[in-house]
Amino acid sequence: MMKVSNLNKVLILIFIVALATIGYGWHKSKALTQLIGVEEASAKVEKFINENLLPANMKVTIKSIVPDGNLYKIVLEVKGEEYTSYMTNDGEKFFQAGINIDEETAKAQQAKAGADQTNKPDEKANVKLSKKDKPDVELFVMSHCPYGTQIEKGILPVLEALGSKINFTLKFCDYVMHGQKELNEQLTQYCIQKEDKGKLVSYLKCFLNSSDSGACLKSVKLNEAKINSCVKLADQQYSVTKKFNDKKSWPNDSFPPFDIYKADNTKYGIQGSPSLVINGVQVQAERDSASLLTMICSAFNKTPAECSKKLSSTPPSPGFGQGEASGSTTAADCAK
Repeated sequence: MMKVSNLNKVLILIFIVALATIGYGWHKSKALTQLIGVEEASAKVEKFINENLLPANMKVTIKSIVPDGNLYKIVLEVKGEEYTSYMTNDGEKFFQAGINIDEETAKAQQAKAGADQTNKPDEKANVKLSKKDKPDVELFVMSHCPYGTQIEKGILPVLEALGSKINFTLKFCDYVMHGQKELNEQLTQYCIQKEDKGKLVSYLKCFLNSSDSGACLKSVKLNEAKINSCVKLADQQYSVTKKFNDKKSWPNDSFPPFDIYKADNTKYGIQGSPSLVINGVQVQAERDSASLLTMICSAFNKTPAECSKKLSSTPPSPGFGQGEASGSTTAADCAK
């Protein structure tokens, strides 16, 4: 072990004394600093912003101001928008925004994980499907996701061709990105499947063209009272509207949850709309009818004659209405 010389001992002692002196001076200067109260801080920051940061025709409103360590945390409102700023509790320094280190670190890690996942080979594109006499086909979408509607348009001719030869279920992601209209529509489509599944394809053909749920319920001659009763019960059972109105229930304060198929979302690792699951395995599929027919038919033990039907190989247009899209679109595009 290396010995410490007398000279080194002296230098270390001087260093320690210097640190103590600096620390005492800093503590003393802080103790002598004149701190200001909440009311004075509020008035000072409001005056400063109005006179120096905003044009004459705009004014700031201080919604709240609370102590936060050695700072004041200030919630401001300008033209109906809220912002969080900070000021030192001596009233000398104002910060227009603050960064929460833990939150930003977590976001950066999530973004990196997403980028890493994007750069990995797509396992869904190389899966080997198990085969069944009657394949199970589960399509996860958001009712108003442009690319969810695109694959729905593509799969409808497949459903009409294969009919009862497959077990098809339309399911939904466990969160929504397009507001309460999406929650309401997904409840409606869930209940159509539950109460009168034979009319689902006809309803979707109408809805994907017009986006008018009420008119489509009538044109397909669904029992609206029965559907509405089911919607009410499902809404209560899964707390759909309740959670939509309570942002504290939203995961990571991002999007409102839709929990009807939450267990299946977790089971299959659903990340966004659209996601296709065949015989219990999530697969990557093109959105045109011909490709979807080929993909689903590969999951039969014995391929039925209907699989030789010629369907369009051009992807439908995203969103509502008729038309075709150019190019290949296979990713889950409505994703967090």
